[in-house]
Amino acid sequence: MHLAVLAPFAYAAIVPMLHRALRNVHTGWFVLPLPAVLFAYWLSLLPSVRAGAPKTAVLPWIPSHGVDFALYLDGLGLLFALLITGIGSLVALYSIFYLSKTKEAIGRFYAYLLLFMGAMLGVVLSDNLIALYAFWELTSLSSFLLIAFWHRRERSKYGALKSMLITVFGGFAMLAGFVLLYVMTGTYSVREIVSAAGELPAHPLFVPALALVLLGAFTKSAQFPFHIWLPDAMEAPTPVSAYLHSATMVKAGLYLVARLTPVFGGAQEWFWLVAGFGLATLFWGSFQAVKQTDLKALLAFSTVSQLGLIMCLLGLGSAALAFGGGAGSEVYVLAMTAAIFHLINHATFKGALFMVAGIVDHETGTRDIRKLGGLAAIMPITFTFALIGAASMAGLPPFNGFLSKEMFFTGVLNASRMNFFSMEAWGALFPVVAWLASVCTFVYSAIFVVRTFLGKRNPEPLPAQPHEAPIGLLLPPAALVSLVVVIGLFPDVAGYALIEPTLEAVFPTLLAPGDHFHVHISFWHGWTTELYMTIGVVAAGSLAFWQLRRWIAVYRAFPERFGLNALYDRLLAGLERGSARLTNAYMTGSIRHYLIYIFVFLIAVVGYAMGSTGSFGAIRIDDPSYAPVGIYEALLVTATLLATLAVPFARSRMTMIILVGAVGYMVVLFFVLFRAPDLALTQMIVETVSVALFLLCFYHLPKLRKETAAKRNKAANLLVSIGVGATVALVALAASGANDFRSIADYYLEESYHLGGGKNVVNVILVDFRGFDTLLEIMVLGIASLGIYAMIRLRADRKKGDAPNEG
Repeated sequence: MHLAVLAPFAYAAIVPMLHRALRNVHTGWFVLPLPAVLFAYWLSLLPSVRAGAPKTAVLPWIPSHGVDFALYLDGLGLLFALLITGIGSLVALYSIFYLSKTKEAIGRFYAYLLLFMGAMLGVVLSDNLIALYAFWELTSLSSFLLIAFWHRRERSKYGALKSMLITVFGGFAMLAGFVLLYVMTGTYSVREIVSAAGELPAHPLFVPALALVLLGAFTKSAQFPFHIWLPDAMEAPTPVSAYLHSATMVKAGLYLVARLTPVFGGAQEWFWLVAGFGLATLFWGSFQAVKQTDLKALLAFSTVSQLGLIMCLLGLGSAALAFGGGAGSEVYVLAMTAAIFHLINHATFKGALFMVAGIVDHETGTRDIRKLGGLAAIMPITFTFALIGAASMAGLPPFNGFLSKEMFFTGVLNASRMNFFSMEAWGALFPVVAWLASVCTFVYSAIFVVRTFLGKRNPEPLPAQPHEAPIGLLLPPAALVSLVVVIGLFPDVAGYALIEPTLEAVFPTLLAPGDHFHVHISFWHGWTTELYMTIGVVAAGSLAFWQLRRWIAVYRAFPERFGLNALYDRLLAGLERGSARLTNAYMTGSIRHYLIYIFVFLIAVVGYAMGSTGSFGAIRIDDPSYAPVGIYEALLVTATLLATLAVPFARSRMTMIILVGAVGYMVVLFFVLFRAPDLALTQMIVETVSVALFLLCFYHLPKLRKETAAKRNKAANLLVSIGVGATVALVALAASGANDFRSIADYYLEESYHLGGGKNVVNVILVDFRGFDTLLEIMVLGIASLGIYAMIRLRADRKKGDAPNEG
């Protein structure tokens, strides 16, 4: 399984090279086989997972901290893996005909797409929370690159930045929740956390962990009020929208909620947050979709609404765990069944509709609904796909969306009858809000079909002459709408193969060993309340669409300047202004100020550390273990102090350099006195080179002038200097007086020859024991040297370019 997850990353690394090497062939043809093969691989594992034999694979990563690249394939992970690779295959095929191989940077596009595919597979299959988080943030990064693919467009960059900021913010919150789960359970393994779930609700960190995890899930799955990033992300190419924003990335939050339902489900806080935010998102997304004039923007708000519907069902379904598998839990298991079923259905009809919107844009040159109309006669196949997808989205028979919408109505009606979680007071809101949102869904579905394909053609010429799309653009949506019809007519196939094992993964504690969930979905249940609600949706939706021009003015009651997007813009601008003021307050351009910051911070941190650990008590001036101070040592200390104190009073740079060099050479004599000839030689070479370089550089500087500084600045400099000196001296005395631990010097002396193969301890330390540190120091010097060389060459090139041309 590790190879299946890592394959997209490896392929992403070679795709740009394939693009450069084979420019006459569209790069998509080389990319398409990978998701197709991965889809076949995951599909081959369906029978074993269906039989109750999940697959596991573990690759050690940071075992000392309990972090492994552990994969776990159960029904829930397999469902998402099939969606990721199956729709990924169709999107790869679609993009071959949508993106020009000569006008677009398709090598870069497919590298980003594969990067995202691998990251999503890592998210849905990781059993370790830290690995899951790493892949989670990688989805944010890769989606940022895909949304900003047309980076010369301001709206693309704006949408990419907004999606990155919101989802990464949520990701950080989610990471904090994962850490709290680790504190509570002592493990990062999802399976081990689930097994310990019964003990967690009583823990004081349970609710904070729950809230932080949901914050990450809500931002990723575009739940209200974090949904504002999704419509702006529609500036991405249509294949990206069809893949990321309808079937995969936005479903990551839903996956996380479903995966952790065994941990948090049954808690009142989880129920209300998940179901409540889902219901609010459902209504607000559908309400906002009606007023959109861009096809992709309409579908974006539609996606927000549908994600809210699924999230609401996940919350309602989690109530089953409050019964512990007892009587009454079946109705809430039905809500979870509806959530999983609608998740599948939404991926099919919404992916098809995004591709239809892309075809309209590709063949007419516009997505503006106000400029379209009458395309059914010109693009009959595309119109058929749009009609089927929109009918399923609106919840009309005989398509799969009708079945899951009916199950949704059943779920909210059951919620209204709950007599726990304070539902007696608020339960009636669920079916009312769900019905109103469904009416809006019907209206915007009608807008998508009627305003685009039916009616009279707009007399104004379109940017391009409309015509039916090529077969390559039609095949992927054809496959998806075929699934819409097939799943609608034979829903038990999906129920048996996908929904049942997914339910077993979400509700492992509701089943006795060897038992299985049995899902049966059918069209006709008699003249039920749900059916009457659907008939009411069609009637009210038809009337609302017919009278749309009369009530569309209601949206003017929600001025854009008071909306969430305006709030986001103001917050971002305020953060930029505040950070600029803060930065300008301390980034003054004065080296003196920067040194004072560094030294004061050093004094404060070291002083606090020594005070809090009692290190001052280890200072012994008259420790009998100290070696006696000889006459030579006293003379060297005196000479070093005199040379150091003389530096600030020198009147020329030459004198300063000589005095500083004298201090260095005194240190050389100390090494000689303490019988360290190798250190003495090294210090002498470094000091000689440093003095020579200082002399060479300072020779070209202007004559040193006496500085005029305020007395308070001089006093501050004096205090900081004394503070740094005293701090270093106290650290040295405390270190020499602390005998709690055996000196590491003994380890180096004992193991130098055995482990490093050398008797020169200093050389062995530099080369072996701290070899990476030395390597990085060499790298720093090398980078600095390259930088200096580049600046010299740049200066020389500029001078050469400014010279007059000869002849």
